[in-house]
Amino acid sequence: MAIQRKPKKVQVPSATENFIQGAPDAGQTAPRATYNKGIAKGNKRQITLTIAPELLRKVDEVAKRTGQARAAVINLAIFRALEGDIFQS
Repeated sequence: MAIQRKPKKVQVPSATENFIQGAPDAGQTAPRATYNKGIAKGNKRQITLTIAPELLRKVDEVAKRTGQARAAVINLAIFRALEGDIFQS
């Protein structure tokens, strides 16, 4: 077995970095001292959600089609609903 050099670190292209930083939850930190509901998981809070089976099936279909995790699809849907005009009065 030959000794090999340590691989060089790959620089993340700026377009990729911009895309990542443009995510709804990028750079946001949950104020832990002021909101303690759920279980702390990094910058987020873990909660329990009860959902209708048909709605869960649709979420899973979207997740599979887009290559995202179920939690990512749910987070994005909630973000868009709250930031959009669905709940504005």
